Formats: sequence, structure tokens, C-alpha cells
Amino acid sequence: MARTKKTDEARAFALAAANNAVDRHCTDVVIVDLRGKSPATDYFVIATTTSPRQARTVADEIHDLARIHDHERFGVAGYDQARWILIDYVDVVIHLFDKDYREYYDLEMLWGDADRLKVGHQ
Repeated sequence: MARTKKTDEARAFALAAANNAVDRHCTDVVIVDLRGKSPATDYFVIATTTSPRQARTVADEIHDLARIHDHERFGVAGYDQARWILIDYVDVVIHLFDKDYREYYDLEMLWGDADRLKVGHQ
């Protein structure tokens, strides 16, 4: 029962983070469901940003959402350059890419067999 509640909370946070990215005009926002496929996390939220400023703003707002959803940030990388900001909340990992980095790393292809969650605002 506790695992189901934790998974539901992670899913709700992933959806809130993705919807925030959409609201802030990020493109190609995707939630990759990694439950049962990754031993490290349950969900990836992946979004493309148009500028370093936008990427940092979305990262900051998602951090605020994490507090509301009672998720503690484990780590963050790439914030200063903002070409790929990775924010690790353990059960949910956020990836905010600029267009070039998104195409180069192509995380969706790496997890091509994983299900995707529909982002509500798209």
C-alpha cells in the first residue's frame, strides 16, 4: 500500500512539473514512465527550452512545486549553463534541454520501450 501511495505521489508531481513546463512555453514536453524499467527512478520529465533564462525559470518553478508535493531535491546539475538542467527528485527526474542537447542525447530513444504519460495541457 505504501509503495502505491509513493508511486501516485511521484506521478502527480511528474504531471505538475510537466504542466508547468508547458505553461512556461517549453516544447515537446514528455513524461516517460520508467516504473519497472529503471531501478533508479519512476518518471522522467523531459522538455525543450528556448533560452537559458527560460530553463532556469522553469527549474526554479518546478523546485517550488516539489516543495508543495513534498518531494525533496536530491541533486541538480547544469543550472549555470542551462543547456541541460537535470534535477533529481529520486522518484522523478527532470530534464530541461535546449534544442541541440535534446536532439543529441535523445533520452526518449534510450527508453523507447517505456510508456509515456499524456501531459494535460498539450
